[in-house]
Amino acid sequence: MALKINKLFDEEKKVWILKPYGEIDIYTAPKFKEILLNVIETRDSNIIIDGKDLEYIDSTGLGVLISGLKRLKETDKNITIINLRPNISKLFEITGLNKVFIVKEV
Repeated sequence: MALKINKLFDEEKKVWILKPYGEIDIYTAPKFKEILLNVIETRDSNIIIDGKDLEYIDSTGLGVLISGLKRLKETDKNITIINLRPNISKLFEITGLNKVFIVKEV
């Protein structure tokens, strides 16, 4: 399945919002990484990833998230992940990434 990512900058909250649709896997992770790093370089701000329409993420995608978070932490910014599907939320729990990222149900 393909990956589509909508992105917008919320001027009021001063935060990037990324909404991935589909799957982030070994084939689509490079596109995700390019977009994530681009928004980090464009504007120094926190990032919210809305996982409502994210159907699947593998270790490659998780690695992209971790590298993006490391880059943001250099400027005291963070990634918040919201609206994860149960299967992806469980993956974050199993890997312990729910303690690395801010994961919220909205």
